[in-house]
Amino acid sequence: MPRVVVIGGGVAGLATAALLARDGHSVRLLERGTRLGGRAGLLEREGFRFDTGPSWYLMPRVFEHFFQMLGTSTREQLDLATLDPAYRVFPEPEKPGGKSSPVTVPRDPALIREVFEGLEEGGGERLREHLASAARTALMAERYFLYNPFTRLRSLGRAEVLRSLPRLARLLGVSLERHIAKRFRHPTLRQILGYPAVFLGTAPSDAPAMYHLMSALDLEEGVQYPAGGFWTIVERIAGLAAEAGVEIVTGAEATRIDTRPGGRRLRADGVRWTDREGTAHREQADIVVSCADLHHTETALLDREAQSYPETWWRRKVSGPGAVIAMLGVSGPLPELPHHSLFFTRDWDANFSAIFGDEPSIPDPASIYVCKPSASDPGVAPPGHENLFVLVPIPPLPEIGRGGADGGGDLRVERTADAAIDQIAAWAGIPDLRERIVLRHTLGPADFAGDYHSWRGGMLGPAHILGQSAMFRPQNQSKRVDGLYYAGATTAPGVGVPMCLISAELVLKRIRGDRTAGPLDVRGEARLSERLSERSR
Repeated sequence: MPRVVVIGGGVAGLATAALLARDGHSVRLLERGTRLGGRAGLLEREGFRFDTGPSWYLMPRVFEHFFQMLGTSTREQLDLATLDPAYRVFPEPEKPGGKSSPVTVPRDPALIREVFEGLEEGGGERLREHLASAARTALMAERYFLYNPFTRLRSLGRAEVLRSLPRLARLLGVSLERHIAKRFRHPTLRQILGYPAVFLGTAPSDAPAMYHLMSALDLEEGVQYPAGGFWTIVERIAGLAAEAGVEIVTGAEATRIDTRPGGRRLRADGVRWTDREGTAHREQADIVVSCADLHHTETALLDREAQSYPETWWRRKVSGPGAVIAMLGVSGPLPELPHHSLFFTRDWDANFSAIFGDEPSIPDPASIYVCKPSASDPGVAPPGHENLFVLVPIPPLPEIGRGGADGGGDLRVERTADAAIDQIAAWAGIPDLRERIVLRHTLGPADFAGDYHSWRGGMLGPAHILGQSAMFRPQNQSKRVDGLYYAGATTAPGVGVPMCLISAELVLKRIRGDRTAGPLDVRGEARLSERLSERSR
C-alpha cells in the first residue's frame, strides 16, 4: 500500500487521513499538539467546556456527504438540534451607553420574511428573491466549484454553467455590499445579509456578490448545533479515521518535508519530525499531505527550490482577520442572549477599515460575535451557569499579543476583551455581566501564530476576495513536488469546517487523478470500499 504521512490533526488532517485510509493507503498522521482538532479545539476548566474555534454549524449536505464517504451518516455520528431562533442581532444603540433594539432572526423562512417586511416595506418579497438567487448560486457552487480540483477546463463547460455565465459574471463583478444595497435600505437588514463575509475572512465591500449564497445557508436551511459542541465533530472524525486504520501520533512536530529528484520535478520522500522529548525522527512516505497552515508548509518545511508559494508570493496576498476570543463562565441565567448573537456597529466602513485598512487598529466599538452554547446544551456549563464564547475580529497582527487565564493575557488582548464584555452588557441590557463572570480565558493573534503557525496570526487564513477564491486560491497539489498535497482552510476551497472536509476530498481526487467537478458518487465509493476490503483479506 502507498505510504502516506499527513501533517496536522485538525479537521482537514483527520478527514484527509480517514478518506485516504479507506481508499487503501497506509496512513500515519502527525499532530504537533497534545490534542487533536487544531483551530477546532477544546478548553475544559472548572466544569465549563468551551469550543475554542468554530461554533456555527452550516452546510449540512457537506457533512452528510463526508460521513457517507466513510460508510456512515450524520444521524449516526452527531446529535443535531436546529436552533430557534437562529440568532439575534444587536445594532449599535442610538445613544452612547444605551441599550440596543435587537432584531431576532427566527428559524422559519416565512417568519424571517415577516421580520424583513416589518423593518422595510417590500423587504419580505425582496428577501424571497434574494434567497432564491442565493440558493441557485449555492447549488451551482456545490456542483461545479467547491469540489472541483480545476485540473480540467472541461469541468466548467457543462450546459448549466454556460447558461449561467452572464449571471455569474454579474455576481463576480460587483461586491456583496453593493449587491445588497441595491435591494435593501434598512441598515440592520443590510448587515444581516452582509455579515457572512466575515466568516469568509473579508469585508462585504471586498467579497464578490457570488457569496450572497451564504444567506441561503443560514436563513433558508437554518442553523444547527451538534450536542457536545464542535469538539464532538473532531472526536467523531478521529474515531472514523482510527477505524479506517490511520495511525495517529500526537506531540509530533513536523520540521521538514524531504524531497528527492524525480525527473522534471522533485518528489516527496518523507517527513522529519520531533517528539515531545525532542527526539528526531524521519518518516518515509510515498505521499505527503500537509494540513498545516500553507504559509508555514511552504516557507518553513520546504527548501526554496521546492516552494510553490515562497515568501515573495505571500507579500501580495490579503489575510483574513485576526481575533481576540474571550471564553467566559457566567453565574446565573442570561435570557437576553440566545445561542448565537451578533453585535453590529453602525459604521461598518470604519469597523472594517480598522481591520483590513492600511493603518490597522483594534475597532472601537467593535462588531462582535457571541455564542452561548449553554442555551442548547446544559452539559457545557455547571448547573446555574452560562457558557459564553466572545469573538472580536481585529487586524491579523501577532504583536497584539497572547491571551491567558483569568486576565493573565497580554495587555491589549485583555483590554479588548474588557471592552467587548462592557459592550455586550450595555447593548444587551445586562448591567451586572462583568460582576457575574466566574471564569475567563482569552486568546489573541499571537496564540494563533504560535499554536497553529497561522500566517500573520490570522484566525481563518487568506481572505475570500475574488483573487483568492475558487480556482484563484492556492490549490491542493504542489506545483513543484510530486506526491505533495495540501488540505485545510488556507488552501482550496477555503475557510470553515465544511470547506476543510471538501479539501480532504479534493486531495483524494487529485491522488486518484479524478477530474470531476462535483462531489464523488457515494454509491460508487461504497462499491470501491468493498473491493478494497476483499483485496486486503
